[in-house]
Amino acid sequence: MKRAPSFMDLKDLIAVGLLAIILIVVFPALLDGFRLNLVAKYLTYAFVAVGLVLCWGLGGILSLGQGVFFALGGYGMAMYLKLEASSVENTKIQSTPGIPDFMDWNQITELPYFWQPFHSLPLTILLIILIPALFGFVIGSAMFKRRVSGVYFAIITQALAAIATILIIGQQGYTGGVNGITDLRTLHGWDIRTDSAKFILYFVNAILLLCIVGFAMYVRDSKLGRILVAMRDKEDRVRFSGYSVANFQIFVFCLAGVFAAIGGAMFTLNVGFMSPSLVGIVPSIEMVIFTAVGGRLSILGAVYGTLAVNFAKTSLSESFPELWLLGLGGLFIAVVLVFPNGLAGIWRDYVQPHIDRALKLNSKDPTDPAANVAKQAAAASPAE
Repeated sequence: MKRAPSFMDLKDLIAVGLLAIILIVVFPALLDGFRLNLVAKYLTYAFVAVGLVLCWGLGGILSLGQGVFFALGGYGMAMYLKLEASSVENTKIQSTPGIPDFMDWNQITELPYFWQPFHSLPLTILLIILIPALFGFVIGSAMFKRRVSGVYFAIITQALAAIATILIIGQQGYTGGVNGITDLRTLHGWDIRTDSAKFILYFVNAILLLCIVGFAMYVRDSKLGRILVAMRDKEDRVRFSGYSVANFQIFVFCLAGVFAAIGGAMFTLNVGFMSPSLVGIVPSIEMVIFTAVGGRLSILGAVYGTLAVNFAKTSLSESFPELWLLGLGGLFIAVVLVFPNGLAGIWRDYVQPHIDRALKLNSKDPTDPAANVAKQAAAASPAE
């Protein structure tokens, strides 16, 4: 009887375990509160990068608008936190108590209807998943059903990111405008601004990311993952085999969007605000660079690439702020020309063979019958 392919082989388990040790043990032990909070912010971007590995690496669908999905999740969580901070008692000095301060500044006297569901935390969490999935379904259906792909799809998603930024800034009375949604205080009565809360949120963020990584690996190793790779390489052949290519493309695009939205929600919780600066073309392209540097075919590589690029960004911005954009451009050129498979490719081509060779040498057992036969044959051979 043929065995079903196992989920996560030994190498994957070791790699995920190593990442878990780094995130849950090493970073909290070595970094102070400020740096650990920076890492928490970096990890929220890793949600987007993992989704891009499935969407771009496996499915061949390059999206330059993942900042839109990141914003949908981030603004959803920010709306809940802002409503909780805008109780009648906290806003009694406003002209209209009980609504967010930026609405009062813009002479809005009643909470808009689309803000109402965000009074409930369970409903907010549900909407953070459903709204990006629905948005991705609408965009994906409009594009993939008409076989729009490749560079055309990338340009359209980039345009969507620009439109979303303009819309958020233009609707200042409903979204906070260019300042975004700020002054977020509590989550269901729990003060998220304290050092202890940020410490706890870091672990929540890290564990949730590990769960997303595990789920992404399950998708990669499933029949769905194999179909996505086949679509990327030979789309017409998959279509002629009877599969609905558009439906698979829509699904993986929606899944990547949901991952990005979860990252956006965690960003709001960890950082304490959400603004349109995280929505537009530049942050969306940066998210693609995180994936490319880590390796667009590697789920774990996307996490390491996100951490590496953001650590470099922070270090260069602190020491040489005017050189960071040049460094980012040079990094992207290097990925394209020098190591197209990213950090994961470097590891696979130059590091992993040495480790495998060492493990193979160390695994030789002197009591192994095959080894003894070879040794006896060598001893019995005539000396030259």
